[in-house]
Amino acid sequence: MRDRVYFDNASTTKTDPDVLKTYISLLQKYYVNSESLYDEGTEISRMMEKARAATAGLLEVNPDEIIFTSGSAESNSAAIKSVCLASKGRKHIVTSMIEHSSILNACRQMERLFGWQVTYVPVDENGSVHAEDVIAAIRDDTALVSIMHANNETGAVNPISEIAEYVKKKTHAYMHSDMTQSVGKIPLDLKNIDLMSISAHKINGLKGSGILMKRRHVPFEPLINGGEQEFGYRGGTANACSDMVFAKTLRLALERQKKDEAGIAKLRERLLNGLAGISGILINSPKDGLPCTVNFSYEKIPSEVMQNALNRRGFMVSARSTCESKSANTSYVLKAMGYSDARASSCIRVSLSHENTAEEVDAFIQALKEIISQYG
Repeated sequence: MRDRVYFDNASTTKTDPDVLKTYISLLQKYYVNSESLYDEGTEISRMMEKARAATAGLLEVNPDEIIFTSGSAESNSAAIKSVCLASKGRKHIVTSMIEHSSILNACRQMERLFGWQVTYVPVDENGSVHAEDVIAAIRDDTALVSIMHANNETGAVNPISEIAEYVKKKTHAYMHSDMTQSVGKIPLDLKNIDLMSISAHKINGLKGSGILMKRRHVPFEPLINGGEQEFGYRGGTANACSDMVFAKTLRLALERQKKDEAGIAKLRERLLNGLAGISGILINSPKDGLPCTVNFSYEKIPSEVMQNALNRRGFMVSARSTCESKSANTSYVLKAMGYSDARASSCIRVSLSHENTAEEVDAFIQALKEIISQYG
């Protein structure tokens, strides 16, 4: 049986062996509650704060601006709801049409339950927002602007620095960016960012672990009530050992970015060249997108059929965001880009990592040709 090839790293990543080893050793020793007043609890609390400070140092922010969460879905939800509910006298949000579902659903909830107004900024045919469209959408009563750094389906990168600079200098709104897909892949610029979400399992870390970076001046109404954990912003007993290894996860990811980015970009180019040689293949990802993501369509074969056929040949890929994988709907990201239902319902996403090889890419292209010959 052919070895299985993992081409779905935008969905989740393999846990780094060094991170896993550290986590297991911590879990075996540090099992008490970090809020306990006896020595063992105090030691865990101290180690958590050391990890928080290390994470903050890597991101060049203050330690008390790091809130440990369960991942980007929670961080995104909190960035929308917690900030907006704490922003008195404002009732407007600006976001884009291609955000992750955790952002879009939080915005819809604010509309449905609390009467907020949301402007959903369109994207161009490359899947990116234009800074001037975001700027034009901001009003006097805008509380929050939330624009993702890189899209999870196409890898399109948005002009976050330009948008954030305007929001910071020219408005009273707060700027949030979902950087889940960009961290560890392209440089981050947090200079004018008020809130930022990332998740450990996207960078070879643990599932159920993430952070929300929230600047000190940003108002915040907790989503999860409890004790005074996370500066009173997120109640509940800390997932201490996961929080402790977050800094190590982030450090290793940033080190890999510098070392492996060029190699992954070459694999992406090899994949694109192979796809260009197959008649009927349409590329949905922009040339200047993430160096690891390729989204394409073959309109004669629906996404689910293509995924299953590739799976039988040993290739693990996605179509849309994995959070939307059980939905029968077409890709709302590709529809927002102006593409047809046929193109949006036949898309496949390949997301590469430092563990993939040129031989795997070549085998994928050959398998794709065989599938198209059989089904197309």
